[in-house]
Amino acid sequence: MEKVYAGEVTGHSATIFTAAFDESTGVGSYVAMESFEGSLDGRSGRFAYFHSATTHGEDPGPTTLVIVPGTGVGDLTGIVGNGGLVMDADGTHRIWFDYRLE
Repeated sequence: MEKVYAGEVTGHSATIFTAAFDESTGVGSYVAMESFEGSLDGRSGRFAYFHSATTHGEDPGPTTLVIVPGTGVGDLTGIVGNGGLVMDADGTHRIWFDYRLE
C-alpha cells in the first residue's frame, strides 16, 4: 500500500499492512509498518513508524503509533516519538506525530 500526505506532514510512504477483521461485525485488529519520506514541520527526510489498532464494531478504539528509533535520515535524523491516526467518516486518514530530535 502507498500513501500520499498533505498538510503539516507532506510526502509519501510505502506500507506493509496486515489485519484480522470480521466485516460482518466490524471487530478486528491491524498492524502496519510505514517507510515515510517527505517533510514534517518543514524538516525534510525519512523515517519508519508502525501503528496498530483494535476495533470493537462502532468503537474504533485507540491507535498506537511509534516512530522506529534510529530510522531518521536527513533533517529527521535522530527522530523519536509517537503519534496518532484517526479516520474521518468519509475515509480520510488524519495523522500526527509527537516527536523530538535527539
